[in-house]
Order: sequence, then structure tokens, then C-alpha cells
Amino acid sequence: MFKEEASKELIEKAINALGSNNIKAILVETLEEARAKVVSAIPKGAEVMTMVSASLDEAGITEVLDNSGDYKSIRTQLYQLDPSKDTHKMRKLAASPDYVVGSVNAITEDGKLLWASATGSQLGAYAYTAGKVILVVGSQKIVKDYDAAIKRIYDYILPIESERAKKAYGVPGSAVNKLLSINAEVDPERITVIIVKKPTGY
Repeated sequence: MFKEEASKELIEKAINALGSNNIKAILVETLEEARAKVVSAIPKGAEVMTMVSASLDEAGITEVLDNSGDYKSIRTQLYQLDPSKDTHKMRKLAASPDYVVGSVNAITEDGKLLWASATGSQLGAYAYTAGKVILVVGSQKIVKDYDAAIKRIYDYILPIESERAKKAYGVPGSAVNKLLSINAEVDPERITVIIVKKPTGY
């Protein structure tokens, strides 16, 4: 449960619902296609913030956007700062990029996007402050409704993310401290969801 490839009918239903909510959604078959779509959507030299995402890593998108030299990588700039002294600068730098690229924890059949976060550091950009939002999402993240999305977050994602956080940051684990639900978008050109047919990320 929560990790199987979605059916063609479910994917089509979610894509149509997202469109009705002013969120552009497209289906690709492979990670290579997803990477090509992302690269084609972002002009060379543009300012980009990549969010921590297994989906982006698996697709090679993080490497292209942060390390190719073709884009102005906010994350690369953040790595050059000292969190103990530059917290204010880091927060402002990451808050409102021209482009933010990441993933999402769940998509509902009726076209809602849901995220959970321990710190909330990525949520503001998704909700409003980034100029453009591009999300790469495995079809296994499509669920029936809001309740199923919450269950996916707590029962499936949280244990996996806790293990990742322990290894990556040396913390006891992660937590669902903050939740974001985008039910619709005002600007139909702002958010693009690239759904990868095969399961991608978690």
C-alpha cells in the first residue's frame, strides 16, 4: 500500500482534477523524461532552489540544477554559508527563488497537493513565495482523498523520513510538525506537476 504504481484511470483522474484547480499536470513514463521536462522548463542562468527530494535525486535533477553550472543554484549558495552565523541570510535566500523544484508527499484524486515537514523550511516557497513551482512525483503518491493522504504521510512516509533524517542529520528522527495543502492555485502558470508513471521516491 502507498508504494504501488497507480492505474491509468487514477492518474488521468488526478491530472484532470489538478487542471481544474489551476495546477498544470503532465504524465511521463521515465525519470529521464521527467529530467528533460524540468530542464526544458527552466531557462539557463535562472535562479533555482532544489528541495531535498529522493525523486529529484533518482532522476538526476538535483545534480543537473545544482552542479552543472547552467543555473544559479540557491542550494549551492546555502552550502557556502555558516548556519551558526548566517541563519537570517540563509532563510531569506531560500525563501523566494524564481524557481523551486521538489516533490510532494501525496496527490488526491480531486487534485490537492499535500506536504508534511518537521521545520516547514520548504513550505513557504511551495505555497506562495517561489515564482514557479515544479514538482516531480511518482504515481504511487496519488491517493483517494485527504484522509488517505494524511494516512500516507503518517503511516508510510514518516518512518522512512525518520530513518533518513537520523543518517543525514544525526537527529532522533523526523516529525509531522507542519502540514501544507494546496487545494488550488490562483495563477494557472505557477505550478507544474510532472507525474512519473513508475514509482519514484517515497
